[in-house]
Amino acid sequence: MLKTHSCGELRLENVGETVTLAGWVNRRRDMGGVVFIDLRDRDGKTQVVVDSGRSAEGFAAAEQIRSEYVVQVTGVVGKRPSGQENENLATGDIELLANDVVVLNPAKTPPFLIDRDEVVDESLRLKYRYLDLRRERMQRNLGIRHKAIKFIRDFLDVRGFLEVETPILFKSTPEGARDYLVPSRVHPGQFYALPQSPQQLKQLLMVAGYERYFQIARCFRDEDLRADRQPEFTQLDMEMSFVERDDILNLIEELMIGMVKHASLVPLAYEQFPRLSYGDVVNRYGTDRPDLRFGLELKDISEIVGSSAFRVFAENVAAGNPVKAICVPGCGEYSRKQMTELEDIAKDAGAKGLAWLAIHPETEEVRGPIAKFFTVEQLIALTEKLAAGPGDLILISSDVKAVVHEVLHTLRMEMGNRLGLTDTNSLAFAWVVDFPLFEEGMENGHYAPSHHMFTAPKRAHIPL
Repeated sequence: MLKTHSCGELRLENVGETVTLAGWVNRRRDMGGVVFIDLRDRDGKTQVVVDSGRSAEGFAAAEQIRSEYVVQVTGVVGKRPSGQENENLATGDIELLANDVVVLNPAKTPPFLIDRDEVVDESLRLKYRYLDLRRERMQRNLGIRHKAIKFIRDFLDVRGFLEVETPILFKSTPEGARDYLVPSRVHPGQFYALPQSPQQLKQLLMVAGYERYFQIARCFRDEDLRADRQPEFTQLDMEMSFVERDDILNLIEELMIGMVKHASLVPLAYEQFPRLSYGDVVNRYGTDRPDLRFGLELKDISEIVGSSAFRVFAENVAAGNPVKAICVPGCGEYSRKQMTELEDIAKDAGAKGLAWLAIHPETEEVRGPIAKFFTVEQLIALTEKLAAGPGDLILISSDVKAVVHEVLHTLRMEMGNRLGLTDTNSLAFAWVVDFPLFEEGMENGHYAPSHHMFTAPKRAHIPL
């Protein structure tokens, strides 16, 4: 072995020991007769002190070293001088006093800084992926991923699940996206399909009597790339026989809570997941996957504005379509440019435009392009319904229900991010239950399966 310890391993109890470390030079600081090197591997960092008075050969080598050189250092673990400890490092109480420094591999100047968490162009990151993977964030993410998968396997194993690898080359089956196809050399003109999920295969296992199955499954879907869409991804795939809904919910909840605590430092907003109905969350948040870490809930104002002189609202309400709004605190003084930005965001989400009202922070006058179409009584009722106060901004959408929800959900997330309302240092899981079997589409109003055609209806609904 070229090293006795990792770069994140040494502590005060190791003081006085002779050790050997190997890794990458994270930073180098030349202080004249002393060179300080922050040596890095996937486990952490250790400060190395190369003193010309201690090792002339080691100091000569250290003078030639630059960032990302791969080096091997042998020396004695020492306690850092008082006041020079680094509480941000696990090894911050010690340093390695170098006796010998060997360059294992020199390096050119990297195209981006490895030791800083800066935004780097994605194409550049992918071109130099081996360098990108050295960055602390990427190493941390892969470490968390490993811990999560290991926890899943251990958790399910003690609960009687069998891990079964299902075939990657399979037949094409109708699911939510297009298949990736692999041509067969042996059978010209015929193709295999890469699985979008092991859906049929795990059902075969259930029919065969295996009862509890899981797999850390690789899935492939040929669809347009978005923030929540990838051509290939890994998922926990599992199936159970002889269980009811609550058995599954309780198991998954226990798994998720344990996994987050084991693999991540991010705290949970609450230990028990709330169970919310699909209809409730869509009406309140505009989506079936709500971020519960902040408010800005949607409010239905159809009854208030349906009889107003604003024809768009009146006609939509008469047609059975909703008028909904969110109240954004402290944004009533938004400029015309900022309102245009919000309108463009709304249009990208499917809106024809964006209606808004603002409350003056001092006079409490309700102003906006559509304010003149409402009576004083309607404006009072509107502000009370939305709990709007001085300086607040009211964003309104009216269209078919699917469009209204998509537009206000998009605006809610945008304003939550702009105002820093989302607590990104916590996780807020929830169960959304009682999904519809079919839902109305945004574009043509036609009904389509909410999930997929294999979803079982509730027993009470089968006669329908």
